[in-house]
Amino acid sequence: MIQIKNITDYLESIAPLAYQESYDNSGLITGDPQTNVKGILICLDSTEDVVQEAIKKGCNLIIAHHPIIFSGLKKINGKNYVERTIIAAIKNDIAIYAIHTNLDNVYEGVNRMIGDKLGLKNLKILLPKPGILRKLVTFCPVEQSENLRSSLFKAGAGNIGNYSECSFNVLGEGTFLGNEMTNPVKGKRGERHNENEIRIETIFENQKQTDILKALFEAHPYEEVAYDIYDLDNRYNLVGSGMIGELTENQDEMTFLKFVKEKMKVGSLRYTSLIGKKVNKVAICGGSGSFLLTEAIKAGAEVFISADFKYHQFFDADNRIVIADIGHFESEQYTIELIKTLILEKFSTFAVHLTETHTNPVHYM
Repeated sequence: MIQIKNITDYLESIAPLAYQESYDNSGLITGDPQTNVKGILICLDSTEDVVQEAIKKGCNLIIAHHPIIFSGLKKINGKNYVERTIIAAIKNDIAIYAIHTNLDNVYEGVNRMIGDKLGLKNLKILLPKPGILRKLVTFCPVEQSENLRSSLFKAGAGNIGNYSECSFNVLGEGTFLGNEMTNPVKGKRGERHNENEIRIETIFENQKQTDILKALFEAHPYEEVAYDIYDLDNRYNLVGSGMIGELTENQDEMTFLKFVKEKMKVGSLRYTSLIGKKVNKVAICGGSGSFLLTEAIKAGAEVFISADFKYHQFFDADNRIVIADIGHFESEQYTIELIKTLILEKFSTFAVHLTETHTNPVHYM
């Protein structure tokens, strides 16, 4: 049987929890990870109605984009929809899992889905995320160095963009002297030994450190492994906020805005003054993306599609870009299709449903 943990571990291998923003609360919110999965219901928002839908469909796992709990609850007595939803889920043995900004921030995530819906090409992360990468430096005898490198690569080290198995290697001489408690692979106990060694440098994503170190210790021939780990400030181009891409053909601004309204099923599209340019580069951010406006302008986008812009923030377009606010729900509505596709690529032994409950709290006339 497949357990909840099998599902969540797989999703987190695609969108690691380490990629979520500091304010977020992605992960398993309610439920026992060891519980066998009977069925999955996928939604944008966990609500009381969604829990009732899960009950009717025989699903004991709800996977939501937005966490039902963002900050700590001091009491759970049903005084608001959050508490009532949590109570209903627990009473009916339904687990709730959220995959939010970690799915926003990966290359094949929420923004890629929007870009694909709009037919954008050459998609790139708009604001790559810092603090993701670390560097491992270690030293190994020359004859064992290839085996060690291969083990580190297999554990997930050495990936830079579209390249894998990346490392830098320098030949040098190492020295060591083992005391009476040692059993050195090279040299003799009690005698200083000089050894031709390779200095191996390779980078890795910080959430992979446990696996990287396990591979290092298992493959390295020495009793005592010399190594260093450095935090890097480099931005990681495959993880970050928003995306920017190009249209296959340039379009007039209003023609493009009408196209967006149709493709994204928008009830009401708010936009700034047109600036009289053909649209070629388009920046996108599912959800609240106003913080990326400056980045979209710097990247040369003619239009920035996102949601939740405040009145005064529209002035910041300043005739340099067209802001298209399509609504929070509308910008993320296809996320549930993405989650379903990801799950069915790996698991197909139980039912996976997209919610029929409309959770958008905003209505249009």
